[in-house]
Amino acid sequence: MNNFLPLTKKDMDARGWESLDIIIVTGDAYVDHPSFGAAIIGRVLESAGFRVGIIAQPDWKKTDDFLALGKPRLFFGVTSGNLDSMVANYTSHKKIRSKDAYSPGGKAGLRPDRAVIVYANRIKEAFPGSPLVLGGIEASLRRVAHYDWWDNKVRRSLLLDAKADILVYGMAESQIVEIARRLAAEQDLYGIRGTVIVRKEVHPGEDYLELPAMDEVSHDKRRFNDAFRIFYTNQNPFSGKTLVQRHDKRYVIHFPPALPLGREELDGVYRLPYARSPHPSYKEKGGIPGFETVRFSIISHRGCCGACSFCSLSVHQGKIIQSRSPGSILEEAMALSRNEEFKGTITDIGGPTANLYGARCSRWARDGGCGKKECLVPTKCAMLKLGYRESIDLYKSVMAIPGVKHLFIESGIRYDLLCDDDSAEYFEHLCRHHVGGQLKVAPEHASPAVLRAMNKPSFDKYEIFVEKFREIKRRVKKDQYLVNYFISAHPGATLEDEEILSSYLRRRGMHPEQVQDFTPLPLTPAACMYYTEENPFTGEKVFVAKTFQERKLHRALIQHHTPSHKPLVAKAMQSLSKKDRLKPAR
Repeated sequence: MNNFLPLTKKDMDARGWESLDIIIVTGDAYVDHPSFGAAIIGRVLESAGFRVGIIAQPDWKKTDDFLALGKPRLFFGVTSGNLDSMVANYTSHKKIRSKDAYSPGGKAGLRPDRAVIVYANRIKEAFPGSPLVLGGIEASLRRVAHYDWWDNKVRRSLLLDAKADILVYGMAESQIVEIARRLAAEQDLYGIRGTVIVRKEVHPGEDYLELPAMDEVSHDKRRFNDAFRIFYTNQNPFSGKTLVQRHDKRYVIHFPPALPLGREELDGVYRLPYARSPHPSYKEKGGIPGFETVRFSIISHRGCCGACSFCSLSVHQGKIIQSRSPGSILEEAMALSRNEEFKGTITDIGGPTANLYGARCSRWARDGGCGKKECLVPTKCAMLKLGYRESIDLYKSVMAIPGVKHLFIESGIRYDLLCDDDSAEYFEHLCRHHVGGQLKVAPEHASPAVLRAMNKPSFDKYEIFVEKFREIKRRVKKDQYLVNYFISAHPGATLEDEEILSSYLRRRGMHPEQVQDFTPLPLTPAACMYYTEENPFTGEKVFVAKTFQERKLHRALIQHHTPSHKPLVAKAMQSLSKKDRLKPAR
């Protein structure tokens, strides 16, 4: 018997199981590794005593694959996979992608658009009346009425379109076990933290805030902003209220976020018996590309207190950093070193931001953080303590494991946290021992106005960081360079703003390859700005480049060195009436 969760009836027979309690349907290939959400949820449920199976990338055009494991005793769990299916299937210019990193051999087209809705409909067809639980990033970012860039309209809560019983948002370990136990006991699902349900009425006595109704937010952008502001400011798991939004004659009821996992609980999630590889039924050349990038990496923490406007991380994982213990990470590193395919290199120990491992604030444990004050913007709050000493000690312990020759930190680095004296030892240790040729950072832009819209620190911080990096390079005597990520056409960016960035890049002799055309992700502040052309928190008007032609001009200015962009650069400069600004810097 293999140690994977059952993927086929044959797998069930090998375990002596005639039926399952729960079946998880996912848009990803089945990789039993803690970087894959379906695997985590499956293993968490298994550890709670439930019989769990997986249906991975089913053929959604018919019901055959959905029938393969029979009807579960409790429920079907449905996820699009590690990505929103529209992000997975389309580029930032709405063109169909040619590859899918989470499919065998990188093959595209194995998950449908709006996968959660499509899978839910097929399950309803195959097993009418079987409870449906929605989860994963696609469900999490679409849990209330939201602006959808691909349809260019406000869509209602995904829960209604999928006709499901409950939606789980966030990382879901605690919620999913509570749901399973309640369904097993035939209890109501009302009131579970980190979930959304639909009811004809709200429980009498419920303490809640009402969002503007779906009918209002879909026709009035100011009311959309009002709804978003109430939603966004109530995501603190300690102080957030239950939110209610009327959709026609029913109410979408959004309960407060789940409380963050304690260190022991988080360690427990990563100690579960993952096979740490794709299911052996996959034989395609190249394997699962998304797995190959994380095969010998370790997740050290989750959550992000950066709250960048364009990023979905804080909406999905929350702003509170939850870090594993050094012992748990060391245990996983030892297990990796014993893998017969391990060649001596651990490719990463990180999370959303590598240098936020071990970050803590006394207010997080007490009340979830501050009301209006940001942790990192405009500068790092004095209450936020960074885990640099703990990180250095951890890296040294991992390097002492027999068979470990290299440990690289490949997760992105928050550069503004490496600018003061308190970070000097960590920064030098990182460059000296754990950076190969590249260090990834994300200045995103150089224009003060755009950086404010992005909720990023001032560009002065980046320039201080660059100088410190150069000093350290000289000391460690290594050939290292920065990989800089920029975003084009972000809300708030005019052509004049893109020219500010372009001018800076020319002066520095920089030719960025890592430029991402802005994509409005549901329930992020930047998506709200894109749709309403206002800042939802201040009411300030925001310029938005909306046509693809405008967006191309923005990107061309940033990548002015690219030969194919020359006509677009000329057009942009003609529009700006500043052609002479593109002369090479002397």
